[in-house]
Amino acid sequence: MPDERKKIRLEPPRYLGRNIYFLTFCCERRQRVFVDAASAASVVAILRKVSESTAFLVHGYCVMPDHLHLVLEGARDDSDMKRFRKTFKQMTSFHCRSELDERLWQKAFYDHILRASDSLDKVLWYAWMNPVRAGLCADPHDYAHSGSFTMDWGGKALSQLGWVPPWKDLRAE
Repeated sequence: MPDERKKIRLEPPRYLGRNIYFLTFCCERRQRVFVDAASAASVVAILRKVSESTAFLVHGYCVMPDHLHLVLEGARDDSDMKRFRKTFKQMTSFHCRSELDERLWQKAFYDHILRASDSLDKVLWYAWMNPVRAGLCADPHDYAHSGSFTMDWGGKALSQLGWVPPWKDLRAE
């Protein structure tokens, strides 16, 4: 029987270069794997290592108990988001393998290539506000598992709210 799943990925060349991406990786069966500081910190350490080795700038991240939001930008013309994704998921899965009886990540993931009309600040604040929306903290600056490798986001004011990822916006219809 042929695979009848909808193809949601763009052609491979669209994932190359200096694009800015908003990515969401969910844990298998939405397991709450990253509830303790050590597991969240290990994901951030692997993120730093993989982003450097694959030439990506990490403008924002938020490690939630059962998923991860990333805002990445290709630092070079040959930056390959698919390679980043594969390497990151493999390394984090290998690191967590002794703690889990099953896969760490769902096979699928959500991605959005930012367009000129998208506000980078709004996309970043969508990710950073996630722990507030989930009731994990009252102020996103207080959440220990969010940040940026390219800017001091702690000093940014909460002025750019209102962006919703396209896959969530479609569900509301």
